[in-house]
Amino acid sequence: MAISPPYPSYSPGPGSGTHPHWWQRRWVRYGALITLLALSGLVILALVRRQTGTTGFLVGLGLAVLPVPWLLAAFRWLDRVEPGPWRNLVFAFAWGACAAALIAIVANSFATKWIATSTADPAGADTLGATLIAPVVEESAKAAAVLLVFLFRRRDFTGIVDGVVIAGVTATGFAFTENILYLGTAFGTDQLSGGHGIASVTAATFFVRVVMSPFAHPLFTVLTGIGFGVAALSTERQPARRVLVPLGGLLLAMSMHALWNGSATFGQFGFLAVYAAFMVPAFGLLTWLAVWTRQRELRTVREELPAYVFAGWLGPAEPFVLGSMRARRAARDHARRHLGGRPAARAVAQYEAYATSLAFLRHRGRRGRAGADSAARERELLAELWRRREVARPALEHAARTVAPVPAASAYWARYGCPAVPAGHPGAYGQGHPAVPYGYPPAPYGNQAVPYGNQTAPYGNQTVPYGNQAVPYGNQAVPYGNPPVPPARYPGYHPYRP
Repeated sequence: MAISPPYPSYSPGPGSGTHPHWWQRRWVRYGALITLLALSGLVILALVRRQTGTTGFLVGLGLAVLPVPWLLAAFRWLDRVEPGPWRNLVFAFAWGACAAALIAIVANSFATKWIATSTADPAGADTLGATLIAPVVEESAKAAAVLLVFLFRRRDFTGIVDGVVIAGVTATGFAFTENILYLGTAFGTDQLSGGHGIASVTAATFFVRVVMSPFAHPLFTVLTGIGFGVAALSTERQPARRVLVPLGGLLLAMSMHALWNGSATFGQFGFLAVYAAFMVPAFGLLTWLAVWTRQRELRTVREELPAYVFAGWLGPAEPFVLGSMRARRAARDHARRHLGGRPAARAVAQYEAYATSLAFLRHRGRRGRAGADSAARERELLAELWRRREVARPALEHAARTVAPVPAASAYWARYGCPAVPAGHPGAYGQGHPAVPYGYPPAPYGNQAVPYGNQTAPYGNQTVPYGNQAVPYGNQAVPYGNPPVPPARYPGYHPYRP
């Protein structure tokens, strides 16, 4: 998931007439969203408490919270390669726990009562509502969070892992609220019937919902997230794919949800048969897919960043370190212990995230999937890396020297078709200079032979030179760490070239 640094601080001059309307201001949008989620939370709290009672609500809350940290930690681990902003995850969890749960309770109750009134069969209405109505309503309500992040946080939503994480966190919030309701209701039933211990309804409900299937709701909604992730990887010339694949993922999530809810009607062992034949294999398959996608992201980092090494932006060890989660962790630990404590470790973590976003941006650009703002986005990412280089580079070089196994420099660069670097050369790992002159393969996007900044078509067949700068990308005679500072062209201008 991409990290979104601020845009360059260029502002239009007076009289440009670009002042936004009051409803377009960021604080108004954030305030409206927070108010909506807060009101939804208060309403859902009142509804659950009225149905379970105060004691049942507290018991359900205490039991339902148990799987939440584990699920959130799993999705956060999956997102560690390119960690997204916390605000997206907080929004996703709050939407699932408050807005989606409220929509589901109200819609499901209304639909079930309408069916019972129309058919005069309350038992059949409950079965029909759980099997057909609930999957459609609940998966649609959860998918709305994924859609909102996809539309309004598009920069943070760049692939399948982002879709899986947002969908999984949303479903975790939804399951949390639903478990409070089910466990609280079961506790109230035990209070009336005198049940207690392992034979109680509360214990049975806890075992089925928290022990056996805490991943059920995340598993369903992740299918929708994968659909949106595939759409994020599609180009603008594939509009059908960008619409049909998320819709197909949503329909698949509804179908699996319906199968799971209807398993109770398949006979005495129907639930166990569905659990063993469908739920466990699907969970294993999606887990493998998520881990494989995570490893592919690390491989993309190792394959795309060498171009920035030759251009002079990154040290020669950095593609390897940034492509290994173990080496990344070693760099952060070294920064925290020897380079300035937690602020230094935080700077290294940010450097790793920005470099990963840069690698993914280049990867999309080479495949024609980069957006119209890709050039500006690349400048932002390079500027963020340059601000943190004094702390990050020593930490990354230390990780390259100490974390085994570290490939030989010559073998590593030869893997990507680059000139070999003999041992002991200034370009070997642990040194502070690139392996080749700064002007070597100067075009990160598309491996073009024209220096960046003098190209007639950087990407997307645009005719505007990269940044309108007169200095070719990576073709400067200034050594590492001593960038030239061109005259300011507008307030807040940054010297993006090293």
